[in-house]
Amino acid sequence: MLTTHPFYQHFEKVYGDRWSALFAALQNSEQQVARINQLGTQDSKDRPWKSLPTKSELPGCYWIPQGEGSHPERREDELLDTYVMDPASVMVARALEAHEGDRILDMCAAPGGKSLILIESLSNDGEIFCNDLSPERRERLKKVIQQYVPRDVRNRVWVTGKDGVQFGLKEPNSFDRILLDAPCSGERHILENPAAQDEWSPRRTEHLATRQYSLLSAALLAVKAGGRIVYSTCSISPIENDGVIKKLLKKKKEQVRLLEAPLGIGGERTEYGVAYMPDKAGFGPLYFAVIEKVE
Repeated sequence: MLTTHPFYQHFEKVYGDRWSALFAALQNSEQQVARINQLGTQDSKDRPWKSLPTKSELPGCYWIPQGEGSHPERREDELLDTYVMDPASVMVARALEAHEGDRILDMCAAPGGKSLILIESLSNDGEIFCNDLSPERRERLKKVIQQYVPRDVRNRVWVTGKDGVQFGLKEPNSFDRILLDAPCSGERHILENPAAQDEWSPRRTEHLATRQYSLLSAALLAVKAGGRIVYSTCSISPIENDGVIKKLLKKKKEQVRLLEAPLGIGGERTEYGVAYMPDKAGFGPLYFAVIEKVE
């Protein structure tokens, strides 16, 4: 991408001297982890991922060397043994602090890696609604659940295809925990797609921020008093990240409290949340903030 492209120039203004390093890091291969499937019956076979490095800050995850792949294998119970994902996504799902017995909504759930972590947190009680508006993404989500979740646990997992805004209108005060991994610009993927680069403009991120705010407002309606929402994106645009949270805090200030987002390995604090950026963390980008509905 030429430095004269509007995309480059826009984020050069946003990030200043940092932009050249961040731009280069966004084009590198993604750092990923193989996260162990905690559901079902574990086996003792000598799996290839057991030789990969681990970090105490991210238990249950094996770090895949950048540029290398890792392929899940079938266990004796016919479920897949690991799920490959961005390390930051693991930390975001865990930041929801879901507990056994909770009623959880994963509002934009596909492809399903974060959903698996939330399903594990339910243990023997509670239920989760894994929602995605896109039929294609929803089919992928269903397949992931079938491949990783035992049949008896799947009885408490519901895959739905609603516009997320509908949960606020039709199911107010219904969920203990809500994860909103909102549709976003996904600049890493824009850099991989010349057609997306040609379509990009600053107005696109502004339009997405409007949609993100609508979904977050719906999540606030749908969560119970005292309940927790984690809002996240894989965007580097402050408008889609802190900008959305700032708007919510301003417009719904009597209904919401900002909580301190846990600062995981490689994270950096923003005004309202935490960001994992590939030039510093080695993975991401991913932003998240944690809010609570006031009693």
